[in-house]
Amino acid sequence: MAPDLNSLPSSPMASATRPERPVGGGPGGLGGPGSSAKRPNILYIMADQLAAPQLKMYNPESQIKTPNLDGLAAKSVQFDSAYCPSPLCAPSRMSMITGLLPMGIGAYDNASQISSDIPTYAHYLRLQGYHTALAGKMHFIGDQLHGYETRLTSDIYPGDFGWAVNWDEPDTRLEWYHNASSILQAGTCIRSNQLDYDEEVMYKSTQFLYEHTRQGPDARPFSLTVSLTHPHDPYTIEEKYWDMYEGVDIALPKVRIPNEEQDAHSKRLLKVCDLWDQDFTDDQIKRAKRAYFGAVSYVDDCVGRLLKVLKQCRLDDNTIVVFSGDHGDMLGERNLWYKMSYFESSVRVPLFIHHPHQFQPHRVSQNVSTLDILPTMCDFVGVKPYKDLPMDGISLFPHLEGKEGHDTVFAEYTGEGTISPLMMIRRGDWKYITCPTDGVQLFNLKHDPLELRDLAKLTKKGAQSEHEKEALEVLEAFDAEAAARWDFDAITKQVVLSQRKRRLVCLHFSRAPSPAGITTPTTTAGSSTSGPRFPWTSSSAGGA
Repeated sequence: MAPDLNSLPSSPMASATRPERPVGGGPGGLGGPGSSAKRPNILYIMADQLAAPQLKMYNPESQIKTPNLDGLAAKSVQFDSAYCPSPLCAPSRMSMITGLLPMGIGAYDNASQISSDIPTYAHYLRLQGYHTALAGKMHFIGDQLHGYETRLTSDIYPGDFGWAVNWDEPDTRLEWYHNASSILQAGTCIRSNQLDYDEEVMYKSTQFLYEHTRQGPDARPFSLTVSLTHPHDPYTIEEKYWDMYEGVDIALPKVRIPNEEQDAHSKRLLKVCDLWDQDFTDDQIKRAKRAYFGAVSYVDDCVGRLLKVLKQCRLDDNTIVVFSGDHGDMLGERNLWYKMSYFESSVRVPLFIHHPHQFQPHRVSQNVSTLDILPTMCDFVGVKPYKDLPMDGISLFPHLEGKEGHDTVFAEYTGEGTISPLMMIRRGDWKYITCPTDGVQLFNLKHDPLELRDLAKLTKKGAQSEHEKEALEVLEAFDAEAAARWDFDAITKQVVLSQRKRRLVCLHFSRAPSPAGITTPTTTAGSSTSGPRFPWTSSSAGGA
């Protein structure tokens, strides 16, 4: 019998407390380790850089062909306003698996690592008897498991402290930052490291499902996370998927904003991504978007393959399927590309959950976060997160059951393009963004879905309509809430200290003299270019 986390003492001297919910009896009556009911498997599929506003289930004008995702969404609970906790790969993923916002776990940028003593949903599910497995990328540095019992693949590339942002030199563009090459070189490819990687992820994932089936009816339930790297840039895809959009007049971005009229953060993004002086032609933009569309269709094919294997193995009748993404992609909207901002195409992600027997398909309009996945998965298996530990995520079960649920999202970002913490609150129709160096922004997405009118620029004297007066009241309330929630000075100090420590460690590896026969992270055998992240002896490098 798996232990009940809520009955564990918070200290050696503390007495056990009575659990609020019996183990094995989730909100939907799902069986636990001691239950006679057959517990459901969980398949969590995650795409990388998949923007919700680009998909047909969220945008009827979408030109992207996703029949498998459309079919899955139609029989799922769809969340129309789901957001990532940070618009960057590593912080978003670390927050998703822990249910904690980035600042609370040190997930400041793509060079961050989280402590192994922070529980993830994999820990909770494994304690309930689940076989927790991960196939695909997760940006782990050091500990490569974080609660997963089985790691089916390596990461596509190891995490690297060299990717740390540097607020000590805010005007310096680091050479590893995003640049214009993904747009300028967009098109077809015969093969890419991303395609090779995702094919390995798919092979290992389907192999896992087949092997689970071979174990027979007494096999432990599984929780398999499949994390694909597409449709992340570079914008290249094999001809099969490129040709799916032959003859399609790819739509150009709806919103074009001259550089000088951009907000402070967007100006900085344009510069650090080497986009400020770029003047992309319509053809270059369409080629980049066409390749992205093809990459999304590739993800759709991967989803179809996984669902087919579930059915072949007769697992589809007892497997919960969750689909989401880590963040979006601006795809030229507002002249911006990639992610790293709080505009909709960057921060809003797809999220839908299919349970073969329990939840009726419907749409949820309230604002939710991928932070909410951990407590939701805990509810799937009938266990509550340990009550003495912090938890920012909130279970989606009320939404799944068609009841009233929460409607607020918080997000935190200190990665590329920032020089101080950039935070977001999304509630109701409103999106509030605040940053000590860049000021505040306020948008009403019901009346302004393209985020063209920053209501924070209103003054009390300038507010004329009732809507404008309401916006000022909302702005003042958000300002007070943000001041109470975030200590920006303290956060800035801890972020800068973390950046300095990681740069120090990185410089030690890259500049320290190498003993004979040893290669370093930046000097691989026979090459002077950046290569492996960890040293090894020349003999072990050869497989001896």
